[in-house]
Amino acid sequence: MENNLFTPYKLGPITLRNRTVRSAAFENMAENHTVSEMLYNYHTSVARGGVGMTTVAYASISQSGLSFENQLWLRKEIVPDLKRLTDAIHKEGAAASVQLGHCGNMSHPRLTKCIPLSASNGINIYSPTLHRRINEREMIAIAKDFGKAVKIAMEGGFDCVEVHSGHGYLISQFLSPYTNRRRDEYGGSLQNRMKFMKMCMNEVLEAAAGKIAVVSKINMRDGFKGGNDIEANIEIAKELQAMNLDALVLSGGFVSRAPMYVMKGSMPIKSLTHYMHPWWLRWGVKSCGWFMMPSEPFKELFFLEDALKFRQALQMPLVYVGGIVRKENAERALESGFQLVQMGRALLRDPDFVNKMKSGVESCGCGHSNYCIGRMYSKEMACHHNLKEPLPAKLIKEIEQLESR
Repeated sequence: MENNLFTPYKLGPITLRNRTVRSAAFENMAENHTVSEMLYNYHTSVARGGVGMTTVAYASISQSGLSFENQLWLRKEIVPDLKRLTDAIHKEGAAASVQLGHCGNMSHPRLTKCIPLSASNGINIYSPTLHRRINEREMIAIAKDFGKAVKIAMEGGFDCVEVHSGHGYLISQFLSPYTNRRRDEYGGSLQNRMKFMKMCMNEVLEAAAGKIAVVSKINMRDGFKGGNDIEANIEIAKELQAMNLDALVLSGGFVSRAPMYVMKGSMPIKSLTHYMHPWWLRWGVKSCGWFMMPSEPFKELFFLEDALKFRQALQMPLVYVGGIVRKENAERALESGFQLVQMGRALLRDPDFVNKMKSGVESCGCGHSNYCIGRMYSKEMACHHNLKEPLPAKLIKEIEQLESR
């Protein structure tokens, strides 16, 4: 399968030089909600490392969708910064994608200047914040913001947009019965719960007009009792297939309920709290983090079994993501019928991993301690192997313990 992994692939209107994609793992590298030198350098390095397409993660479509200070916010004034980034990516031979999303109940009032929005009223203990149910007028406005974000992405030189419809963010909050307790036409049945997603996707597709590839990240399972199971999510995928998206990225989990289901493994609590502020949040996570973020067993290709059920049920192109840390993993996913493979932690550990696979290197060297995830909530996402600053002894010990499991 080596030849297949490194053969071009036509994704909608664009052609990728090979079947590898840098997944939309949040970098936490933006400054003033635009492209920083750090974000520019990282994605350029991944493109130089041979990837077919690199995805800039977690770009908010509006101010009301922000959850991090160092998160991209797509708006007209940052188009020159976006263009500088995409030009650099293209110069290295890769395509550029940007993930579009709205955090919903995961957003922060300090950044949004409004009460966090969601499908229903409630409290998000992970922020922690109160959030309110949005009305139909606001839904229409947010859907149009998705369309506007696509146009900004196009002006900024991106080849593809990835609409985030999973992981418990706003679209997913409408899809899941856990967060959608509405009794109007947008709640209750799965068909009703899908209406907001379809509203957003219609705006995206209209704005894209076939000139830019459109994919969506969806859940295969929400990952807990009371969320959507695999059968419901296959029905959601079939709706997106009927809308003629160019591909689906198959993922799972809910950051406000089952965060480690998304990434697998253990959350490194000491690393997480070492960088965290304010003090009361750090204290709370030290006390309750093990309960709020229970471990999920890590294994290579951890989503493959579920993804094969989607492959059997759908005819459209599908992107596999989850536990690809070796060349053999990527080849096996392609052999199983997936058109592209996404990697996150592997390309954080080694941005040159795709070129190295082509030259015969088997593994990226990731030890799955999830230090990068713990760090990401407060600082830029980084692998501990690649840090310039020394780590405290307590974090080194935690990493060694987690990597020895």
